[in-house]
Amino acid sequence: MKRTASAVWTGGLKDGKGSLSSQSGVLKDTPYGFRMRFEDEPGTNPEELIAAAHAGCFTMALSAQLGEAGMVAERLKTEAAVTLEKKDDGFSITAIHLALVAKIPGADRQAFDTAVDKAKTGCPVSKLLNAQITLDAKLES
Repeated sequence: MKRTASAVWTGGLKDGKGSLSSQSGVLKDTPYGFRMRFEDEPGTNPEELIAAAHAGCFTMALSAQLGEAGMVAERLKTEAAVTLEKKDDGFSITAIHLALVAKIPGADRQAFDTAVDKAKTGCPVSKLLNAQITLDAKLES
C-alpha cells in the first residue's frame, strides 16, 4: 500500500506560499507557509499534520489492541502535541505527547494499560518518528 501527497512552494522562506494536496483529495491546494508554521496565521503546517497522523494512527492501533483483549471502546479521543525545537543544526521534532481519554464500560485497567502500551509502540507512525513519545491515558467507565 502506498499513499501520496504533494507540496508546491513559490517564493522565499518567509514571504513565500505553499500548498499541500493529498491523494484522497482531503487536502487539495491547502495553504501553508512560514507564518502558519511559526506564528499564528490560520492554515496548516507539517507539525500539525504529523500530530493528526499520529493521533489517528495510535487511536486505530489502540482499537485493534483493545479488540484483541476482548474490549470495545465506546469512545477513544487522542490529542497529539508535537514539539518543534531549534537546535544547532536547524529545527527538529523532538517530542510528541499523546493524551488519551478512553470510555470503555467494564474495562480491566491492567488489560487497558497493556493495550495502550502496545498501541503506542506498535502504531506505524510511532515506529516512523525519531522523537520522544510520551503518553497520558485516562480511562473513563
